[in-house]
Amino acid sequence: MITEEKKEEKSLNFIEEIVEGDLQSGKYTEIITRFPPEPNGYLHIGHASSICLNFGLTKKFPGYTNLRFDDTNPITEDTEYVESIKNDIRWMGFEWEHELYASDYFDTLYDFAVKLIKKGLAYVDDSTSEEVATLKGTPTEPGKDSPYRSRTIEENLALFEEMKSGAFPDGSRTLRAKIDMAHINMLMRDPILYRIKHAHHHRTGNKWCIYPMYDFAHGQSDSIETVTHSICTLEFAPHRELYDWLIAQLEIYPSHQYEFARRNLNYTVTSKRKLLRLVQEGFVNGWDDPRMPTISGLRRRGYTPESIRDFCDRIGVARRENMIDVSLLEFCVREDLNKKALRRMVVLDPLKVVISNFPEGVTEMCHSENNPEDIAAGMREIPFSREIYIEKEDFMEEPSKKYFRLAPGKMVRLKGAYIIQCDSVVKNDSGEITEVICTYLENSKSGQDTTGINVKGTLHWVSALHAEKVEVRLYDRLFSVEDVASEEGDFQEYINPKSLEIITGYAEPALAEANEGEQFQFLRKGYFAKDSDSKPGALVFNRTVTLRDNWAKAAEK
Repeated sequence: MITEEKKEEKSLNFIEEIVEGDLQSGKYTEIITRFPPEPNGYLHIGHASSICLNFGLTKKFPGYTNLRFDDTNPITEDTEYVESIKNDIRWMGFEWEHELYASDYFDTLYDFAVKLIKKGLAYVDDSTSEEVATLKGTPTEPGKDSPYRSRTIEENLALFEEMKSGAFPDGSRTLRAKIDMAHINMLMRDPILYRIKHAHHHRTGNKWCIYPMYDFAHGQSDSIETVTHSICTLEFAPHRELYDWLIAQLEIYPSHQYEFARRNLNYTVTSKRKLLRLVQEGFVNGWDDPRMPTISGLRRRGYTPESIRDFCDRIGVARRENMIDVSLLEFCVREDLNKKALRRMVVLDPLKVVISNFPEGVTEMCHSENNPEDIAAGMREIPFSREIYIEKEDFMEEPSKKYFRLAPGKMVRLKGAYIIQCDSVVKNDSGEITEVICTYLENSKSGQDTTGINVKGTLHWVSALHAEKVEVRLYDRLFSVEDVASEEGDFQEYINPKSLEIITGYAEPALAEANEGEQFQFLRKGYFAKDSDSKPGALVFNRTVTLRDNWAKAAEK
């Protein structure tokens, strides 16, 4: 177990070392970071690492973190995504200093573009996207200048103003930076700064029909907000040169970009484009489907913010990408839920047991602890009656030598209740066992046992008379292969056909009082959370995770 004191002793990651050095040298007295999602989808487990890093820096060091939506593409963005992102960050346990949007700066960004044109560092290009790509060259061959690169400053200013006024159709013109078509970094070969999109924006409406490219809006927004440490994932490392070039040419606050490696999770995908396809094409039931790696999906499945933060802390911050085993995420939630989840008894594959010497129509209350890991959680009452359900797998008519559950002539203890002994079975015409007839030992009640009999097996059970019928959704990994991206063909071909199994079970009545999202350990079955689809008399529970790592066992075989 890691104590709080030991956590404090943990060495700094490389970004924390940079920040600490900047503060100690007096370069900054406080730091400003930002979490800059594009509102074109829901946040996923990869974003969780970035959230923990950006907000974690300003919890560890003086300063604050902004939430800035990089909303520069009106076609893919929606206020639904904005609200979901805010909800997810708050659920994760963080709060931002300022809520900002790149669209707040559209007027300023336009003025920045005009400044570049006036300095002879940007021009309006009439080339098609195909022509731009052809002229750009290759990593080993220099590009060629656009025929429109030599336009005068006056001509470019006039054309850019016309672009803004809506005089041209989508895709007919772009504004490009004038840098170097032979540059070794292909992103510096006259990158596009603005494109024409006659599209309604979720915040600015129809005011604009030209929108800045991400590379133009990103660094300039950081500068406007005086962000000291602009934390990005590793794929943005080649973009840093353009980031710095634009800031230098515009002569604005010199924010600096730092990159860390994204962590890929096996048996899943975190590409927003692929996640959107899963939603739109009906492979999952929305962005918050509990099989999705989205934060909202993990929350609905029963994951806790503490477990996700613990996972992000364990995988750390590094300079090199690698694959993380999803078993680590599952381990983190097991560790957390074991400490806090209340225990309940639920039978998922019922077999009726009739206790022949218990009086008919009588209910007796038994007691059991809510959580053996937390004494303060107290005890609960569980009704006991003549007919109960146990799991079918807990009875065997012809048991093996080391089978310690219920069998003819054998005894077991019912959790929190009595010792019972199997006397006979009832079968249907097909020879299947439909009932088990038992007797109970009257003086064997848990906590009051005077029989002196020790039995090796303890079973969970529910009273048939008082049981709540529940729909139980058994979720598993969404994909059946470890590295989906490396497989041939469409990624959807590798969806795990057993990623969701729906069964009906029987639960002790205490579960009827559960709140939406509340997590429980179903004894011997796993951790489960009450789903939002639940209605009075129609409970629905999602399996968060099994009690043990079943995938590791399967891999060993």
